[in-house]
Amino acid sequence: MSAPARDKPGSLLQPIGRWFRTRADRADLDLAALSDSEVKHIADDLSVSLAELYKLARSDRRSADLLKQRMAALDLDCEEVARLMPTAMRDLQRLCSLCSRRRRCAQDLARTPLDPRWKQYCPNVATLSAVDAMPWAARRDW
Repeated sequence: MSAPARDKPGSLLQPIGRWFRTRADRADLDLAALSDSEVKHIADDLSVSLAELYKLARSDRRSADLLKQRMAALDLDCEEVARLMPTAMRDLQRLCSLCSRRRRCAQDLARTPLDPRWKQYCPNVATLSAVDAMPWAARRDW
């Protein structure tokens, strides 16, 4: 038996895109074109609030790229984490996509990725620290 769609690894934005592709003929369809109950159903399926869903729908597909860069700096394999901890990975992606400190994060990653200052503002610091402490198969130092 396969895992429910919401527990499979991948980008949080992928289910939104799939939903639109399977239910819409027009490429420019947005949440405003849907009924309140349809929007609520999508939010429930993705386990996000309505406000988060609207913000995620407005973000581009690269909105969680900074997470990939941060995980690479920590020597974490995104695919391995997504495969073994899909719920945690989806939450990491959601928080990164909704983060208001994206510009600072991008600057810090470009300058000195391992500078611990990112821990002062990153909404994912607790989860990333916990994930970082685990022994991952893909990690070079294990």
